[in-house]
Amino acid sequence: MKEAGKKRGLLWLFIFLGAILGSVLGDAIGNNLDFLSLLKDSYSVGMPKPLVLNLKVLAVTFGVDFKINIMTIVGIIMAIILYRRY
Repeated sequence: MKEAGKKRGLLWLFIFLGAILGSVLGDAIGNNLDFLSLLKDSYSVGMPKPLVLNLKVLAVTFGVDFKINIMTIVGIIMAIILYRRY
């Protein structure tokens, strides 16, 4: 059972790294090649403003915002393919 948990954790690591690598590549390619500027356009998914819970003694801030572009999705797909292959 622990083996499956480790594999699942490794899959999430691959997906996370694929998303980061894809985003970085998309920004780099989009900034350097004008005809591929579409690759750097990102779309925001999540809460634009964080939710603040003020308890007078403690203030807690919650917020999640994902910025996704085309290369992020490509990076995630490539990461899943690499994970399944190896």
